[in-house]
Amino acid sequence: MFHEAIPCFIKRTPVIDRNAPRVNDYIRISPIRVIDHDGEQLGVIETDRAKEIAIEAGLDLVEVAPNENPPVCRIMDYGKYKYEKKKKANKNTAHSSKTKEVRLRPKTGKHDIDFKVNQAKKFLDNKDKVQITVQFRGREMAHIDEGRKVMDDVVKDLSEHGKIEQTPVQHGRRMTCMIVPHR
Repeated sequence: MFHEAIPCFIKRTPVIDRNAPRVNDYIRISPIRVIDHDGEQLGVIETDRAKEIAIEAGLDLVEVAPNENPPVCRIMDYGKYKYEKKKKANKNTAHSSKTKEVRLRPKTGKHDIDFKVNQAKKFLDNKDKVQITVQFRGREMAHIDEGRKVMDDVVKDLSEHGKIEQTPVQHGRRMTCMIVPHR
């Protein structure tokens, strides 16, 4: 079998992230400057003694300034530290607002308009802008007032979820209006 061909003397070593701070047994230099979990300096002490203090407190010894002389280590909960660091990094990534379009026609049925309005409400709740477009074709250009009525009804239905950024404007065969979410 295949598993018998693998030599048994190969030892797997844990993968170490070079960018991560050294923790507990990975701190090899001695002596080190130690800061307590309350922020008080304990002074320059041997690494083994600092590890004992961290174990007694039920925390980890983390190297926070490796380039100092002597290196600075802090007694803290390393798992909590990593979690808060990751949370802070995720907090900085903000939602980029996109523009979504809802297209209608002057003769669009009531149910279809309601469906499109519900979609637009979801977009606005997701902090996206919504562009409402009423498209006119052929003889519908003679009845622009019908398209304006459809546009006004849609804007009125969306007034709870957003506000008008650009009032309805006619551009050739299209009437457009931009609605932005409430802040």
